[in-house]
Amino acid sequence: MSVGPPEIFWLLLLGLILFGAKKLPELARSAGQALKEFKKAQREMFEEELTPPRSPSREEEEEQPRQLEVEPHPSTSASEETTEETATSG
Repeated sequence: MSVGPPEIFWLLLLGLILFGAKKLPELARSAGQALKEFKKAQREMFEEELTPPRSPSREEEEEQPRQLEVEPHPSTSASEETTEETATSG
C-alpha cells in the first residue's frame, strides 16, 4: 500500500480544513523540527553504543585528587562514648 498523489491531496485538504491556512505552515515547521531532533538523538545513541567506554587518561587522573573516606572503628567510637559519659557524670 503506497501513498500516491490522491492520498496526499486528501490529507492536505483535511489538514487545511482542520487547522486553517495560517496554522498549517507552523505545524509543518514544528513537525520538521521534531523529526530533526529525533534523528539527531537516535544518531547520538547509535554512536554512543558503538564507541567503547573511555577510561580517563593519566593527566585527567592526576588533575582529580583522590579522596579516601576513613570510617572510625566501631569499638573506638563506643569506648569514646563511655569515657565521655563517665567524665560528665563524675
